[in-house]
Order: sequence, then C-alpha cells, then structure tokens
Amino acid sequence: MSGLQLQTSVSPLSGSEQIQGSPATTSAPESKPKKKICCACPDTKRLRDECIVEHGEAACTKWIDAHLRCLRAEGFNV
Repeated sequence: MSGLQLQTSVSPLSGSEQIQGSPATTSAPESKPKKKICCACPDTKRLRDECIVEHGEAACTKWIDAHLRCLRAEGFNV
C-alpha cells in the first residue's frame, strides 16, 4: 500500500506544468532531427546506393560525401 501512496504523491503538477519544466523538451527540438535517418535525404541516398552497387564504394566517394552532408544538414550527427 505504501508504494501506491508514494506513486500518487510523486506528480503534483498538472500536465502543462510538467511539459514546460521538462529539460528534455526545451533542448531536444533544437538538436533532434525531424525524420528518421532511413527516411532523410532519399535522393542522395538513392544515388549513393546505385553508385556503390554498380562501381564499388571506392569509386563513389563523391556521392557518399554528398549524402553525409545532406544528413548533417537534416540534423544528424554522422
């Protein structure tokens, strides 16, 4: 029973107060990407993948670098 009492007394703040005071919500939107990495930069990803399949990774550094630049522009740390 005491565990139940402790659980109900832990969050006296309303939902809006919890969101405003949360440190994760204030700093996360600035640095967190809006998309999943698999869905970001589909054009450069396609070009990179096609080049690697046809010519090998060593011959495709131009497309690999272009894709990495695009991912960084989207907010990914790669």
